[in-house]
Amino acid sequence: MRSLLAAAERLLAIVVGAACALILLGGVCVVFAGVVWRYALGDPLEWSDEVALAVLIATTFLGAALTLQRSEHLGIRVLRTRLGPRWGPRADGFAAWVVFAVSACLAWAAIPLLDSVAGQTTVSGLLPASIDYWPVLLGAAAMTVFALFHLTRVPPGAVLLSGAAVGGTAVLAMLWGEFTPAAPGAGLWAMLVVDAACLAAAVPVAFALAAGSLIYIAITGVLPVVQFSQQMQAGVGNFVLLSIPFFVLAGLVMSVNGMSVRLVAFLDLLCGRVRGGLSVVMVVAMAVFSGISGSKSADVAAIGSIMLPAMRRTGYDERDGVALLAASAVMGETIPPCINMIILGYVANVSIGGLFIAGLLPAAVMAAVLILVAVLTTRRAPRPAAPRRSAADVMRISAGALTAFLLVLIIVGGIVGGIATPTEVSSVAVLYALVVGGLAFREMSLRSFTDFLVRSASLSGMILFIIASAEMLSYLLTVNLIPQNMAAALAGVGASAGPWLFMLIAIVMLIVMGSVLEGAPALILFGPLLFPAAQKLGIHPLHFGIVLIIAMGIGLFAPPLGVGLYTACAVGRVSMESVTRPILKYLAVLAVALLLIAFIPAITLALPRWLGVS
Repeated sequence: MRSLLAAAERLLAIVVGAACALILLGGVCVVFAGVVWRYALGDPLEWSDEVALAVLIATTFLGAALTLQRSEHLGIRVLRTRLGPRWGPRADGFAAWVVFAVSACLAWAAIPLLDSVAGQTTVSGLLPASIDYWPVLLGAAAMTVFALFHLTRVPPGAVLLSGAAVGGTAVLAMLWGEFTPAAPGAGLWAMLVVDAACLAAAVPVAFALAAGSLIYIAITGVLPVVQFSQQMQAGVGNFVLLSIPFFVLAGLVMSVNGMSVRLVAFLDLLCGRVRGGLSVVMVVAMAVFSGISGSKSADVAAIGSIMLPAMRRTGYDERDGVALLAASAVMGETIPPCINMIILGYVANVSIGGLFIAGLLPAAVMAAVLILVAVLTTRRAPRPAAPRRSAADVMRISAGALTAFLLVLIIVGGIVGGIATPTEVSSVAVLYALVVGGLAFREMSLRSFTDFLVRSASLSGMILFIIASAEMLSYLLTVNLIPQNMAAALAGVGASAGPWLFMLIAIVMLIVMGSVLEGAPALILFGPLLFPAAQKLGIHPLHFGIVLIIAMGIGLFAPPLGVGLYTACAVGRVSMESVTRPILKYLAVLAVALLLIAFIPAITLALPRWLGVS
């Protein structure tokens, strides 16, 4: 029986993965065609943006289903890892039941949403309006089935106990809402309690946030359940968010086709022989690669898989290497086209191109202090022996790295120069990496091509589904005037004690929440809350945005909760406990750099003002 279930799960995973891969590749081609038609032929494709939006929604919900099957959704597992054999399976069952309940409710609520657009077309009149809603139903249905498959791997006793807990809570909430609806205030408290309980039980972040929203809807009765699916679909219904899967795809292409390896080899050629040279190479490589992939997970995996083995071979402390890898990823948060910059620009209505430029000098400051500390603290490590390289070898390595640097130029130049939107530039970046990297190095097979498409869809689905769930939560907070009241209170604190106290409060808040919630949810939830207060206090949006992103990044890689640190440890195959001490010195200097950036706005605003994008 178990073998039949496993075979059925694999078959469904193959179907969903193939659909995601084809949809994502088709989206890249459609967006690129739209760019070509507009600039080369002067005749924009009316339907290209509509297809691209449908691709984004499909990537979100089908990709989230694929991520669920691969067990790659982000969750806080600190408490789960400390549970014994008795309570651990119960927590696993609880998490699976919550995922099942959220997915089933999402699918059920998507049916009337589809009925409401039956017979309608998109703005161009060329496509059915349902193209934006079918992925919600299909993705939610697939997630529901995958959650059931996960339950089959939990001991039966734990399934029954956890199912009774989740089911009992759901029934009580519905009865409460049906007979004595709760006030919105009580609904908010219930929502926060459910969110906290789910996060503590290692429920994936996106599903934990969605579960709290469903509890609010159930016990207050002020919103129809169809609003749940509608708001989650609308939360990712913005063309600019399509740049997230495209930039992730570009970074994965570089890892597969050999561009990232040649980039690191070139940097090693330049500075690998100095004291602590491999540490310098790691920081610089992370800076360059962050300007291509946009995803911190992709950056850590790509650079770590190349640099950490080299550090081990030459006698560097592998724990210090993993700590530096994680700290360098914090620095990379402000290097375009970082995904969290795109997310913050979207939710806070701040210029994404302006954020890209504003983050460059702060990144340089953080890179400088990291290199300084790394060189000073690794001076006893043996220097790698300098191999003899001919002029032909140097030219070959330099030419290989040039392809990566040209990709950085395309991304930054295209967005900052106003030539194209971030999404359009990201589609060009993907095709450039595919064509140029494929033709130049010929290291990419059909199997690896398919694999990175599926990996990109899975990683993108995880990120975008978090955005969708957090957007639903943000909507409920907004209709209850929580952002407005919090902004007024924080603005009052800043007005009485000065804007710098407000800035310090915001920094501490984002460090803590970045550690607890992971980067994207922290920015989505707290960005809209904090920005109105910052604007009332006269803090420039670009400056404030970069400060929030750095603070979030420090929390994301801070022990013991930082999800990003666990990713770096997994890449380096070391325990998080062994990295805690070495990373503290890097986080300390990053915190000092953050205070400098926060208190000296010119570090952030000089370039945007010089280029006229502030």
